[in-house]
Amino acid sequence: MHWFAKQRYLIDYTVAAMLRRRAKNVGLLAVYTTIVFLLASVMLYSNALKQEASVLLKEAPELVVQRMVAGRHDLIPADYLEPLRGIRGVRRLEGRLWGYFYDSTVNANYTFMVPPERDIDPGSIVIGDAIARARGSETGDVLAFRGAGETLYPFRVAEVLPHESAIVAADLVLLSEADFRGFFGIPPGKFTDITLTVANPKEVRTVAEKVVSALPDTRPILREEMQRTYASLFDWREGMVLVLLAGALLAFAILAWEKASGLSADERREIGILKAVGWGTGDVLKMKLWEGGLLSMLAFLLGFTLAYWHVFGTSAALLAPALKGWAVLYPNFELTPAVDGLQLTSLFVITVFPYTASTLVPVWRAAVTHPDVVMR
Repeated sequence: MHWFAKQRYLIDYTVAAMLRRRAKNVGLLAVYTTIVFLLASVMLYSNALKQEASVLLKEAPELVVQRMVAGRHDLIPADYLEPLRGIRGVRRLEGRLWGYFYDSTVNANYTFMVPPERDIDPGSIVIGDAIARARGSETGDVLAFRGAGETLYPFRVAEVLPHESAIVAADLVLLSEADFRGFFGIPPGKFTDITLTVANPKEVRTVAEKVVSALPDTRPILREEMQRTYASLFDWREGMVLVLLAGALLAFAILAWEKASGLSADERREIGILKAVGWGTGDVLKMKLWEGGLLSMLAFLLGFTLAYWHVFGTSAALLAPALKGWAVLYPNFELTPAVDGLQLTSLFVITVFPYTASTLVPVWRAAVTHPDVVMR
């Protein structure tokens, strides 16, 4: 109990001393909080995007087969379905039709796709909410796109996909197979790629090897490879933003170095007085350790709280363009709160410990010096 009482008295005195230098400490706290806010925002947003991508890709096909010609993705013949169907372990397979279209009206790319489990009337389309916003369209309107041979194709908007699906369908256009083939000039018997569902998930790689053996000009893409690609992409973008924030990191390093380089005249005088009235060197060190710890912990909590609100409350309005990408049609969606414990610990270590530790060296030098010398 005596130890706890002593620490409480030390904290009381530390808080009172910090309030006496409130202007300096408030400025220091503002800079410190801003640095933590920026770093935490990047980490939280990047991790949340990776979590969203991971959840979405759980519904992706286990195996996608593409035909390669001269090192590039090409249309795959429907005849390839039969050899794939004969591979042991394949439970279901289907050819997909999808492609990209550049709309010069809004300078954006759309994803055109024939939905495998939904029938759409010829001449009708279902569009994502970002396209509806960009083109000012709603259900019942007519949108015209210039397709193969510079032919103008008018489509009636049968439905606008709900806002909740924006993360995957913001730039999506769903249409019938006949309209898709006519619009892009794709003949019957050709698909964009083929998806495979494997009965035993543990045999996906084995099935992929059999696909290459049966059809040497194809490239199988595993779902886990897609997940790794998206994770690497967001890690790369996170690194790029952190590089841009190098100035903030440099400011923090200068802040810690300035703190370690020495004390102000008022702080040295205060330590001399405390030593003169009977404080021991250990007491002075503990008091300054509490000062650095309280300031850094408060800055960390404020910065992290602001970053959490910024990312999950405002969808990271300051960082979204850099970490989402550079598409014209940004999907509007709410991120599911996700905090990585390792990232949080790393952020705590690199922001709290250096500053707190940097306060001890100059304080120790002043505390072991005779009070008369310190107060001169």
